[in-house]
Amino acid sequence: MALALRVEDLFDRFVRDWPWPGATGEFRGWAPAVDMVDRKNEVVVRVDVPGLSERDINVSIDNGVLTISGERKEDREAQDDDYYCSERWAGSFSRALMLPQGVDADGIKATLKHGILEVQIPKTKEAAGKRIEVKAA
Repeated sequence: MALALRVEDLFDRFVRDWPWPGATGEFRGWAPAVDMVDRKNEVVVRVDVPGLSERDINVSIDNGVLTISGERKEDREAQDDDYYCSERWAGSFSRALMLPQGVDADGIKATLKHGILEVQIPKTKEAAGKRIEVKAA
């Protein structure tokens, strides 16, 4: 059993230090799941941050990179308790996402509802694109 625990610990350390796709830069430890949706007039980023409040989260944009960072504090009710299994992450996180060209950084809105952070990033008029009608010859 001790060998299995050591192998699991080695795997956990390897996975924890892996540079995951979608992140520009490095992060270690807990990192929330992210969805990015490219719509006609906006880019929408949704981030799973259950248990966090708006005070725990920072959203910024610089040179086309959207950075979402924050911290989840460890929530242990009794400090003398021994844990058999604990899969809940605690600590700071940072996700940096490269945005497509043509977004309007001044129009970004971020809202937090039911543990999901939603960042709406409007596109400029030029980036929204134009539909070209196809005519029969």
